[in-house]
Amino acid sequence: MNYTLRHTTRYHYSAPVTLCHSEARMLPRKTPHQQCGASTLDIHPLPDVQAERRDIFGNRVLYFAQENIHQTLDVTVVTPITTRPLAALPEHSQAWERVAESLSVDRRFDIQLYCLDSPFIRRHDELAAFARRCFTPGRSQVDAALALNRLIYETFAYDPSVTTLATPLSEVLASRSGVCQDFAHLAIGALRSIGLAARYVSGYLETQPPPGQPRLVGADASHAWLATWIPDWGWLALDPTNGTVAGEQHPVLGWGRDYADVAPLKGVMNGGGDHQLDVEVDVMPLTDNGAA
Repeated sequence: MNYTLRHTTRYHYSAPVTLCHSEARMLPRKTPHQQCGASTLDIHPLPDVQAERRDIFGNRVLYFAQENIHQTLDVTVVTPITTRPLAALPEHSQAWERVAESLSVDRRFDIQLYCLDSPFIRRHDELAAFARRCFTPGRSQVDAALALNRLIYETFAYDPSVTTLATPLSEVLASRSGVCQDFAHLAIGALRSIGLAARYVSGYLETQPPPGQPRLVGADASHAWLATWIPDWGWLALDPTNGTVAGEQHPVLGWGRDYADVAPLKGVMNGGGDHQLDVEVDVMPLTDNGAA
């Protein structure tokens, strides 16, 4: 699929800001299933300093600073991307207990990063018990992961009014409701609590689905899902908000241990008072003549 991604973040401050240092993770990354064209970047007010780097997870990070007084900050990124179909799921996979046992002695840094606790996700017996509703003895890892993804989709309600960024996973479990970020964190916490590796994926959903297909929950905003490590196959991306495997309709922005690692825009400033945040996202498929 060919898309044009447009992501705008606007901050309106109640008092003047005299100095602002920001990091934006709004530049999509290249993956085996995703190619990215050159991004068009529009920042107001114009930064006095601007530079790009890669973080420890390989995500593109744009640093910029404004050193003049301002009361609004607008950041818009437009990127053409092409997504490809994912590889077929493995017909057979190891029992999940064998995978957990092998990961307990695996010393690969890029895997162990996603087995341990992180700022928003702490391993816990309650999360392990939730996972074991699907990860029954001897069940294949892929089957169990798909079942966990479906369990969250079928038994939790999407409700933006219930949780905030600070809501702990114990409350998400108790209320059986939340948003895509909560469901991704919940699945990751459950998987890590039984010894498996899982990472948080930040990205988008196609704004308008193909004819005859339902509109996915979470379109018109940043979206979140997870990926769990399947030995000898790779990272299996799952979207518990929609109960699906994350595929061509899920353009990837970046990934990390949890939301804290891939927040689209964060920073520090002097002044500003209270603020209002507005976010606009469009993921528009391109026609044969290149028009969105």
